Amino acid sequence: MNLPNKLTLARLVLVALLLVLLTVPFPYAMSLALLVFIVASVSDYLDGYLARRVYGESAFGRLMDPLADKVMVCAAFVSFVDLGLVPAYIVVIIISREFLVTGLRLLAVEKREIIPAGKWGKHKTVWQIAAIIVILLGLAVRHDILGDADAALLRDYDLAFEHIAYAVSIAVALITVGSGYLYFMENRELIRRNL
Repeated sequence: MNLPNKLTLARLVLVALLLVLLTVPFPYAMSLALLVFIVASVSDYLDGYLARRVYGESAFGRLMDPLADKVMVCAAFVSFVDLGLVPAYIVVIIISREFLVTGLRLLAVEKREIIPAGKWGKHKTVWQIAAIIVILLGLAVRHDILGDADAALLRDYDLAFEHIAYAVSIAVALITVGSGYLYFMENRELIRRNL
C-alpha cells in the first residue's frame, strides 16, 4: 500500500478520534477536535497531491479518497446536530447530495465510464471543510478558553455563535446543492442513456 492510500486510511482513523473528542467531555477536547480535523484536512490535500505527482493514482485511492472525504465531512456535521449547532435538515441535504453523487459514479462504473471529480465538487469540499473549522474553532473558544467566564459574556457568545454556526451551515448547504446540480447537469447524458 502506497503512502497516499495510507493517508486516506489514516484520515478515517482521525474521523473516529474526532467523534470521540466531540462526544466525550474532558478538558480541551474541543481544541483537540479542531486540531484533529485540521490534520485530517491536510492529509486529504497531501494524499491527493502525492497520488497525482509522485506515486500515481490507484483504483483504491480513486474509490476511497472521496469516500473518506465524505465520511469526514458527514461525521462532523452529524456531531454538530448532536451538539445542537446545526439543524438536522441541513445535514440531510449534505448527506443526500453525497449519496446521489456516489450513486451516479457507481452507475458510471457499471457502464465502464469514469466520472472525475469536478471543480465545483472540489470547491464544495473546501467550503465544507472551512465551515467545519469555523464551527470547531467556535466550540474550542467556548469550552476551552471561555469556560469559566462571566455568565453574561457566555450568554452573548453563545447567541452570536449559534447565529454564526447556522449562517455558515446554510451557506454550505446552498453550495452543496449547487455543486450537486452542476454535477448532474454535466453528466445528464449518462443519466438519460440509463433511464
